[in-house]
Amino acid sequence: MAGKRDYYEVLGVDKKASAEEIKSAYRKLALKWHPDRWVNGTDAEKKTAEENFKEAAEAYSILSDPDKRAKYDQFGFAAEQMGGGAGGFDFGGMDINDFLRNIFGGSFGFDFGGGGFNFGGFGGGSDSGTHVVRGRDIRTSVKLTLEEIANGCVKEVSIERARPCPDCGGKGAKSDSDIKTCPTCGGQGRVRQQTRGIFGIGYTIGTCPQCRGEGKIISNPCRRCNGTGLERRRETVRVNIPAGVEDGMQITVRGEGHSAPHGGQNGDLLVVINEIAHPQLQRDGNNLFYTRVISVMDAMLGAEISVPCIDGSTKLKVEPGTQSGTVVKLRGKGLPSVQGYGRGTGDMYVKFQVWVPHKLSRSEKEALENLRGSSSFTPDLTREDKATFDKVKNIY
Repeated sequence: MAGKRDYYEVLGVDKKASAEEIKSAYRKLALKWHPDRWVNGTDAEKKTAEENFKEAAEAYSILSDPDKRAKYDQFGFAAEQMGGGAGGFDFGGMDINDFLRNIFGGSFGFDFGGGGFNFGGFGGGSDSGTHVVRGRDIRTSVKLTLEEIANGCVKEVSIERARPCPDCGGKGAKSDSDIKTCPTCGGQGRVRQQTRGIFGIGYTIGTCPQCRGEGKIISNPCRRCNGTGLERRRETVRVNIPAGVEDGMQITVRGEGHSAPHGGQNGDLLVVINEIAHPQLQRDGNNLFYTRVISVMDAMLGAEISVPCIDGSTKLKVEPGTQSGTVVKLRGKGLPSVQGYGRGTGDMYVKFQVWVPHKLSRSEKEALENLRGSSSFTPDLTREDKATFDKVKNIY
């Protein structure tokens, strides 16, 4: 476990953090480091994002579970290996191969001979049953307008995927009698090979070379699919898009990927969100921003204008004496938080820019010259005007 960072440090929370604080911290990191958001980055950036994403997911899997968190708080990383069985060798109900796989990332078995610790005969776990083949995932993308994001929508995506052969029903053979159990692996789909190392005799478990992991041999394959049990089809899938999604987010549609051979588990459909830029509104998280140019007269005298919003235009009052750069907030006119995360609905901010005319007629110039010396047209930053300028000068 050397080199692993403390789980609380990974999520950036205190050890007394509540479950909600832990959940919020993880969500922020997951959004920041999700690999889909770094597809255009360098190889080093992609690797860093992937490592940080996995690290955050591991930390959350422990700290979000009250029992695992309590053990981690007491024993640290050693809690992942500790148990309470007889003789001190309790692997939490796991088969020894599953236990070692969690640590080393592979499938292992050990036989220490006559030393009294014979792990080679352990059964059960994922290595003793029939191996279930899983179909490949499919990645695609959808383009969404800001209006679709605000309200949520259903999009239809066209994909080409492997689906069960209609002639054999996905079996790969004309009849069930043509399907036999693989003699090499006994139907498990995996075989074990013995290796010898410094700790004794070990075993590596890999895919059966004869049946290619399926556990079955077909003697009379289906002519339409040549025994694969699959054929490629172009199909349309309806995808529910929740409100508030962001550019680069990924939606997983379970079971809508490629089918697996001979009745295995379907892969998933991974739909990446591509947000279409709005012609007038800019987005930052759940908040929206809009810049409106107003005339000098409207700024001086005040006016009522119409501004575009996601749910249609709305009336907005321009107060007399409005300065260029003034920002007005329209509460609740932003975007909702995706699937209830975050702080509800965002706001919309309208920034006023005062337009100054480039050319004036002679009569207009004369009229303004008569007003030039008026105290109303002379900035006085010692009064309330100074407070107004201080508010707007650092907004952007």
